[in-house]
Amino acid sequence: MPHHDVLVIGAGLAGQRAALSAAEQGANVGIISKVHPVRSHSNAAQGGINAALDPEDSWESHAFDTVKGSDYLGDQDAIEIMCREAPDELLELEHLGVTFHRDETGHLGKRAFGGASAARTYYVADITGQAILHVLYEQLMKHDVVHRYEEWFTTALVQDEEGKVSGAVTRNIRDGSMELFAAKSVILATGGNGQVFNPTTNALVCTGDAIAMAYRIGAPLMDMEMIQYHPTTLAGLGLLITEGARGEGAHLYNADGERFMEKYAPNKMELASRDVVSRAEQTEINEGRGFPDGTVALDITVVPRKRIHEALREILNVGRDFAGVDITKEPIHIKPGNHYAMGGVKSDTDGLTSIPGLYAVGECACVSVHGGNRLGANSLLDTLIFGRRAGAHAGKRSKGSPMPQPSRASLDDEEARIRAIFDRERSGRRVSEIKAELGATMDEKCSVYRDEEGLREALEVVTRLRQEAKVATVDDRGTIFNQDLLGALELQFMIDNAETILVSAIERKESRGAQYRTDFPDRNDDDWLKHITVQPNGDGEAPEIEYSEVTMTQWEPEERTY
Repeated sequence: MPHHDVLVIGAGLAGQRAALSAAEQGANVGIISKVHPVRSHSNAAQGGINAALDPEDSWESHAFDTVKGSDYLGDQDAIEIMCREAPDELLELEHLGVTFHRDETGHLGKRAFGGASAARTYYVADITGQAILHVLYEQLMKHDVVHRYEEWFTTALVQDEEGKVSGAVTRNIRDGSMELFAAKSVILATGGNGQVFNPTTNALVCTGDAIAMAYRIGAPLMDMEMIQYHPTTLAGLGLLITEGARGEGAHLYNADGERFMEKYAPNKMELASRDVVSRAEQTEINEGRGFPDGTVALDITVVPRKRIHEALREILNVGRDFAGVDITKEPIHIKPGNHYAMGGVKSDTDGLTSIPGLYAVGECACVSVHGGNRLGANSLLDTLIFGRRAGAHAGKRSKGSPMPQPSRASLDDEEARIRAIFDRERSGRRVSEIKAELGATMDEKCSVYRDEEGLREALEVVTRLRQEAKVATVDDRGTIFNQDLLGALELQFMIDNAETILVSAIERKESRGAQYRTDFPDRNDDDWLKHITVQPNGDGEAPEIEYSEVTMTQWEPEERTY
């Protein structure tokens, strides 16, 4: 039985940062990923990372922008920690070898991002996530106490008789073997749940695994209704066009040639917060001022060609390869698309959840620093700050404590569950068909605009799909790289995520941040300035709903305008 002081599940930025931090405490660390770590979805983060490094800026200003961007649903104690620790974390990355852009004077270069009162986004062209991910992976390889399990799929968390997490059950994707890992602490870092929606900017691996696994053992999920739609994605494909394009000065136009953000955010224009820009675009499209393909235009030609090649080279390739557009010469058509989950496993500022021994960090967690709406370039910061804090806490916690001996009954149960999937009749719907219906339903009923009727219709579909998923056809019965089986397991995770998103969205009877209810169009601080948490109901019925207070420190809610 493999055993580690700290077991990290997920090897994107949050997971790798947690593993490094735990290793620095002298802990023996295992890090598990269902793909090679540098293929994690953090690889796709384009725009940059926020930090108030400029002497004329301040962490307090960064924190206020984040609180305001969250539509006052973010916990201000956690936001203060993130923004206060951001400069040191950024400089640490630079010292490790991340080649951040430098300006003509040799200083670290920065650009403006949406919802920010100052330019504080530091970047590596439009491949910032990839650059940081590769540097962290290099650092991981230097540590003898960090053991990497690449292309292993975690199917379930294991608890002892007292309810403490004592390890996890995994499947080696390469040969189909099952293994039980023992650990003093487990850190969840598997990313978001974007594949619940279709289309999405998220990678195929973003199926909400950790969120569902934690939920199944009783960990509360928080703010699950808050799903961010990014303003600039390619219609039908979900490919992301970085916010850095608007940070460099790109404009948005409708089919009538109007720069329509003047109506919705006259001060910040295209650099209003993402939920504001997405709603503005969707309104233009819904009211008939979009293009026939259901889009609006992003005009990057106003950015100097030299600057595009320097700072936006990846989306130059995306435009050419996937839309047939040279963004240096003509506008590209975009629309809002699923991008990010603000909600996740409820955790504190050290990553601790309500389950002893279990931590959650990154997009699968909810600290909550993003509240109702995440500011661009705060996601990489979130993964690094709280990944580091959780790793350090788990590493210290492991010193002197005995290694648990989880029961092999958990492994037997998971092996039996997989055999049952293989033994199914070949008469059910295919996994891909169920996943496609789930994604289309969520995108139609639970996106930029929502109402109770549509949300309840979606919940009915998800309830039906849960039953169909139990008998879904799996054609591949082999052991080596069986993606058909993994798809069936991921589908069950996604359905858990979808149900909790919809239940939470129905419960919040107001509009705040990414949740815009057309039947409740106003923000209602008197009744809904609180977090919604959901937990599984032991009798298999609908999830149990509870509330928790939003932590306030120095900023009282006010009208949010840009």
